[in-house]
Amino acid sequence: MGSPRMTVYIVDDNNAFRESLVELVSAMGYKVHGFPSAEAFLKQYPIKRPACILLDVFLSNLDGFSLQEMLRKKGVTAPIIFITGHGDVPMSVKAIKKGAVDFLLKPFNAKDLRAAIVTALEADQQNVKKEGLQLNIRSLIATLTPREKEVMYQVITGKLNKQIAVTLGTAEKTIRKHRGSVMKKMQVSSVADLIRILEKAGN
Repeated sequence: MGSPRMTVYIVDDNNAFRESLVELVSAMGYKVHGFPSAEAFLKQYPIKRPACILLDVFLSNLDGFSLQEMLRKKGVTAPIIFITGHGDVPMSVKAIKKGAVDFLLKPFNAKDLRAAIVTALEADQQNVKKEGLQLNIRSLIATLTPREKEVMYQVITGKLNKQIAVTLGTAEKTIRKHRGSVMKKMQVSSVADLIRILEKAGN
């Protein structure tokens, strides 16, 4: 059974199919929200995570690929599983290249659907965890003064205090003080740890 905290969003303009899909996914133990169009889905943004989106390719007005692109630009990383009754290999390749985790052709069986959802939600759990860590690290960086940030980025290049002092045009003891403050605020005890968390933050 799926975790009740995980949510599956279904966007499909075929009312009968969407309703049956909502019922099926709900029976798997997930929270489910169904939408008849991309526009209806966008109105309830932001979504609750961890989550995945079952998205029909051929929607009226704004199609599935257009919605995928809009979500990407918004920074939404919830995995997308495309569903369609009129797909082909080039279309599935396009979907995967654009970041979809799976591409299911209607009619698909419950086993394949469950497998795709499990994979997508596990991926989003990792996304949420990673994004939370990045947010925490960036909040630590935000506590640094402009000078401390300059010192930090010099430190991770492997420079000694004396070298950093020359580069920044200040005294070595001042660099030593800033360096100590950086390590304390960033909650690390070594340069290796500092480099590691900055890499995780994408800096």
